Amino acid sequence: MTARPVIVTRPAREAAQWVSDLRAAGLDAVALPLIVIAPVADAEPLRTAWRQLVDYAALMFVSATAVEHFFQHKNAADTLAERRFWATGPGTTRALLRAGVLSELIDAPPPEATRFDSEALWERVQAQVSAGVRVLIVRGGDEAGHPTGRDWLANEIDAAGGHRDTVVAYRRLPPSLDVVQRRLAIDGAEGRAIWLFSSSEAIGNLQRAMPGVQWHAASAVATHARIGEAARAAGFGALRVCTPLRDALIASIESLA
Repeated sequence: MTARPVIVTRPAREAAQWVSDLRAAGLDAVALPLIVIAPVADAEPLRTAWRQLVDYAALMFVSATAVEHFFQHKNAADTLAERRFWATGPGTTRALLRAGVLSELIDAPPPEATRFDSEALWERVQAQVSAGVRVLIVRGGDEAGHPTGRDWLANEIDAAGGHRDTVVAYRRLPPSLDVVQRRLAIDGAEGRAIWLFSSSEAIGNLQRAMPGVQWHAASAVATHARIGEAARAAGFGALRVCTPLRDALIASIESLA
């Protein structure tokens, strides 16, 4: 095992699986979710989206969580035929398969890709978008239910002459850290643990939850270059950036240990 535990900052449900996978690989790991997932207050837009599914040539899902919350509102009569389903990475692809989407209907970066993001996805799907093509983007929202996250792919759809709509499938809330969690965060800040970040939002939530804490002694692994930039801006000292694939994560963690 590593001399220092790995702090997994993903939302609780996802963090549990990541902790299990890292421990199975011989790493010490513990969950400290920095994003809380909550259902939307009003599910009617989701039900409406399902009723209007025939209007869309493709549905783009920003995460596995988006898939799971969106498909909770599927009725037995709703058909998935003649739609394309866009996924930014392997986790989202697996969620679509679990939801009953056929693999031949899913577009995503290949499993061996060096990155999993909107840019990599757009390389695979941009030929599907032309004037008048409609795409539904299924994403998370803030506490009030307003869409959050990057608009890069939405803007690319616009530039290609397509039409895109957005539906918020779940909310992403900041955490409320208890005494034990704050102690773990201090361990991470002082270099006694290694942070694992898969979201820039998690870094921002950590800073807000721990005001005044300095991060120059902290070590972190980030699963995307943009997340690494956020960690550097926050003052994290030692940093590795890698893809969110098991072997790459383990190698990056061990290089810090």
